[in-house]
Amino acid sequence: MSNLTIQGGKIIDPATGRNEVADLYVVDGKISSAPPPEGAAAISGEGLVVAPGLIDMHVHFREPGQTHKETIATGSQAAAAGGFTSVVCMPNTSPPTDDPSGVAWILDRARQTASINVFTTGAITRSLAGEEMAPIGSMVQSGIVAITDDGHCVQNHELMRRAVEYARMFDLAVLDHCQDYYLVGNGVMHEGHWSTILGLPGWPRAGEELMVMRNILLAELCGTRIHCQHLSSAGSVRLLRNARGRGVAITGELCPHHIALTDKTISSFDANYKMNPPLRAEEDIDALIEGVAEGTITILASDHAPHAVFEKEVEFDQAPFGIVGLETELAIFLTILLHREKAISLDQLIAMYTVNPAHLLRLRKGTLRPGADADITLIDPNLEWVYRKEKSLSRSRNTPFDGKEFKGRAVRTIVAGKTVWELGADGVRA
Repeated sequence: MSNLTIQGGKIIDPATGRNEVADLYVVDGKISSAPPPEGAAAISGEGLVVAPGLIDMHVHFREPGQTHKETIATGSQAAAAGGFTSVVCMPNTSPPTDDPSGVAWILDRARQTASINVFTTGAITRSLAGEEMAPIGSMVQSGIVAITDDGHCVQNHELMRRAVEYARMFDLAVLDHCQDYYLVGNGVMHEGHWSTILGLPGWPRAGEELMVMRNILLAELCGTRIHCQHLSSAGSVRLLRNARGRGVAITGELCPHHIALTDKTISSFDANYKMNPPLRAEEDIDALIEGVAEGTITILASDHAPHAVFEKEVEFDQAPFGIVGLETELAIFLTILLHREKAISLDQLIAMYTVNPAHLLRLRKGTLRPGADADITLIDPNLEWVYRKEKSLSRSRNTPFDGKEFKGRAVRTIVAGKTVWELGADGVRA
């Protein structure tokens, strides 16, 4: 285990309210209130923010079954390069993570190959088919931190209610990909002006909002924590605001592409702009940013969804949904939320990546409190840089942000006191 001193950085720990320029001590891989023994390593934090290790609670690492897109090893490397010390994997692997053996396999594989902390969810239903509840209790014993059918959405409300009630027995959060299949139909982009102009099947906002409303009602009925993933519409923000104002145990997350891009970008027919849920209109972006600023949306995540080049190089309506995001998400949020819109403070942004997801999922992470694991992210919030996809550590390159300029990024990622990634002169690693 590592002993370390980070000297003179601005320590921001929303979990404890700490915000000061000071030294941070690591002893035996844990945060310490006392300096490490003489001879311990020291690194300079001058001009940098020293934050708890960032958590991305929505990633797809594609292993097992789709390793041509991503593996736990490559995905964790990309996460480290984005400043993340912990990630939470979704269960839409092949086969789906819907039983204890699947959970055990992923966690064992992560212990063998991952450079960061890898947690996993379990499926709500067997095979993500939405017909029969998965063995949730057994998967809890194997180590899941939440249940979700992400990539799919349970359409049977009675089945969803029973799963939500069952999750409550284990103090387990339920994460939901909010999509009403009957309203969405064969939609591939936001239903509006640009879908009409481009002649592509439209995806109405109501296809998301109906399931957000369903989840609010179930959270209120059952008293279980339900989290709405990757919100995209102004109506979803409005519904969430009203429910949280009544004290309902409902939360929502924002992904960077939903405030960085609009449906107009799809006029290029580039399938790297094809998302689920889809990119929407300017008024939705305004509502999402307002939702973050007022505290309605409390968690930031990537929905990192890698696909091979050949899978995206087809007609737009035939291409798979999703983009990679682990290496760009922090930079996008810093650029838009902190610098451009000035919607939130840096303390608030860090809270949305640390204490908030840790609290929702009951993870013993997301803080620099003495005794906590020494998972630390060093951030330069003012560093101007250009993202180049050819330097990505992910196995896939499906991103619309190649060549884009950003302000702010992680420069060093530390797990249990050991540096697992740092920014080098080539923009990748030292």
